[in-house]
Amino acid sequence: MDGKLRIIQKRSAIGRQRSQRLTIKALGLKRLNQRIIQPDTPQIRGMIRKVSHLVETVEDC
Repeated sequence: MDGKLRIIQKRSAIGRQRSQRLTIKALGLKRLNQRIIQPDTPQIRGMIRKVSHLVETVEDC
């Protein structure tokens, strides 16, 4: 896991569990269709897994 991940928020966190809203915030996402780049680490992968129904992920090299 030595690369970057492009994370795109595809669905709103409104009405979701508080922990999911906080995870979206911890990833650095603030609005729909926002794209961010994060390092590919086990911690980031775990956060993505928790909110996988709200985000889309693309692996960058």
